[in-house]
Amino acid sequence: MQFNTAFTSCDILLPDIKDMSKWSVVACDQFTGEPEYWDKTKEIVGGDVSTLNLILPEVYLEDDDVDGKIAEVNKNIDKYLADGVFKELKNAMVYVRRTQSDGKLREGIVGAVDLEKYDYRSGSKSQIRATEATVAERIPPRLKIRRNASVELPHIMILIDDPEKSVIEPLSTSDLEKLYDFELMQGGGRIEGYLLGEDEISRIDSALCELSKKCEMLYAMGDGNHSLATAKEHYEKLKRDNPGADLSNHPARYALCEIVNLHSPALEFEAIHRIVTDVDCDKLIADMTKVLGLSDSAESEQRIRVITPGAEKELYITRPLSKLAVGSLQAFLDKYLKENGGKIDYIHGDGVLRSLASKENSVGFILEPMKKSELFAAVISDGALPRKTFSMGHAQDKRYYLEAKKIV
Repeated sequence: MQFNTAFTSCDILLPDIKDMSKWSVVACDQFTGEPEYWDKTKEIVGGDVSTLNLILPEVYLEDDDVDGKIAEVNKNIDKYLADGVFKELKNAMVYVRRTQSDGKLREGIVGAVDLEKYDYRSGSKSQIRATEATVAERIPPRLKIRRNASVELPHIMILIDDPEKSVIEPLSTSDLEKLYDFELMQGGGRIEGYLLGEDEISRIDSALCELSKKCEMLYAMGDGNHSLATAKEHYEKLKRDNPGADLSNHPARYALCEIVNLHSPALEFEAIHRIVTDVDCDKLIADMTKVLGLSDSAESEQRIRVITPGAEKELYITRPLSKLAVGSLQAFLDKYLKENGGKIDYIHGDGVLRSLASKENSVGFILEPMKKSELFAAVISDGALPRKTFSMGHAQDKRYYLEAKKIV
């Protein structure tokens, strides 16, 4: 069928196995500061077929043998295809019901988006837009993984602003064929998937078309911003490398994702905290105080909690560099680390941040979450927000790899 917006059906791959509890693992960019999480995941999976063997957790991106790990991932993908691990659902969409670790239900639809209708650059007016600044340096290592891969397993979640709940929520009362229903490992909750028929897919497309008439921006990135940017760059490179070729129906033109309603009660925006390591803590705080005008008494709208080994303070930014506290902090840290050295990581959860910040030569920064009702208006008005401005829920509630799609 002809689709009216960037979201379409596609040929979806699912594992042809009975027990899927070891198949799904959490998004590769989670638990980057906790290698023990991924060690436990390896232990759980053992020698069984699993998406763990088809992705590269970002905790390993700086390993000396990263190229070997990437080659192994691509080898495993080809082996799974050759061994018939996958079954293919033609021209499909999947209705997903995810019970999060907090017991709340998050509904979504897995399908594909047309990368011709996506532009992650700041100021874009495309149908699909980035919600945070895309870090160019994060794309090449992901491209290296995708370049020789024949299958994608994305953790991309795209948001729609549908207060009337006209697109996704009506599916809860439909009589659909169940594809899977199982507990996700490592506290990820439970997930159910249902195959959508042609009538349901047509209704979804019509509802999205109507929604597009009411809003200036139809699709906003929720999770997986850099994954979708990598898919876009891979497709654009294909076009550059094949001048004159008709790639209008090439599978790499379409990226697998899940759309979710911003107004889902299960979606809660949380701040993403910062941990800086291998730095002179006193110098960093002194320079930051000078540049941002940090004060514990002169209140302002921008505030952060600064944690060093043995100390924690709430401080106000009186000389902001951005409209948001996260933007002021990030602008300072980017410049400081470039000039002085050190490493930065992005952490979900106050407890984890405090634990990491207790180590020598480390400084942690706890930020306040933005309101999710501000998201679409902010992106429409100001363009992409500072990177890692917000997170949707806890790490274990992120998308788990499950469905896949061929890209060659």
